[in-house]
Amino acid sequence: MRLQKNLIAFSTVVLLLSACTEPYKFALKTSKNLFFKDEASATLTELNNKPIDSIYFFVNGKKVTSTGNSIAFSTEHLGVGKHTVSALAFYPGKTKKINNAIEIFANKAPVVYSYELINTYPHDKNAYTQGLEYHNGFLYETTGQYGKSTLRKVALKTGIVVQEEKLNERYFGEGMTILNSKIHWLTWRAKKGFTYDLETFKQEKEPFSYTWSQEGWGLTNNGTDLLKSDGTHKIYFLDGENQQEKKSIQAYYNKGKIDKLNELEFINGKIYANRWITDKPIKSLIVIINPENGIVEGIANLDGLRKIVLQEQTLQDDDVLNGIAYNKETNSIYVTGKKWGKLFEIKLIQNQ
Repeated sequence: MRLQKNLIAFSTVVLLLSACTEPYKFALKTSKNLFFKDEASATLTELNNKPIDSIYFFVNGKKVTSTGNSIAFSTEHLGVGKHTVSALAFYPGKTKKINNAIEIFANKAPVVYSYELINTYPHDKNAYTQGLEYHNGFLYETTGQYGKSTLRKVALKTGIVVQEEKLNERYFGEGMTILNSKIHWLTWRAKKGFTYDLETFKQEKEPFSYTWSQEGWGLTNNGTDLLKSDGTHKIYFLDGENQQEKKSIQAYYNKGKIDKLNELEFINGKIYANRWITDKPIKSLIVIINPENGIVEGIANLDGLRKIVLQEQTLQDDDVLNGIAYNKETNSIYVTGKKWGKLFEIKLIQNQ
């Protein structure tokens, strides 16, 4: 009997010692299947039921008021896309940070647009178009490829290049935009952008660098900031004066992200973006994005325009739509593509 009691006591001590030495193990559970404006939640649990002194919660690095071991918050101010949720747990003599995420989808499907063709103009079929903008009766265009990248001022109706500046051959030119009488021009993988005088095409000041985004693709502006794509589903906002990246949004529709965002144009408060080589058979797609929250509000299939170009010339698979310019005087849009021999003036029409 005494032996049995000793064994029970010994087992109890072992269990107590095991409990004391059992490491803390945390799990951070977050909401799933979220849509814009839904309420999200997160709960931190210590899986071994060990005591926690306190917990701080963060969403995208910003502290969120919590109740006990959980938080609840609206997704409206976050916008669509993936967002980091973190919990910082304080327990006897230690702290531990646990990360998870939530993914927010648009709460409605995008509107589908077709187009009305208004005019057709000639376009240099050797131009590997990367950026396009309409300003004071002329088109301003940037072209890409190493050793062939140029900044151009183009007569709209004739397609004649009336002014041109070549980029150093070690750079691959990408998108451009005009803001405050300055032309800002991106490069692809060099992580540099250049600024030029609108009238003289002379480069001004030192190149600006990309800090968050790895590449340069499309560029536009909202009158204050530069808006930049990098080939992902993100659009970055850069300070219009010093070109430093300030924030980003993520382009999502009701079923997921839309990546490969390329040339951009800001039209009536919305971002219009070409998508680079879309899923076959569509090769000429424009998506319309809300700059406040990243929701893809519209989609326009312009493959019919590419078919018009194909009637007169051969195009490679990557010679796709890439160029959007807006004429606010006529409320029309100019579009072209890489090595397209035509430039089209169109108006988008919402499908019934």
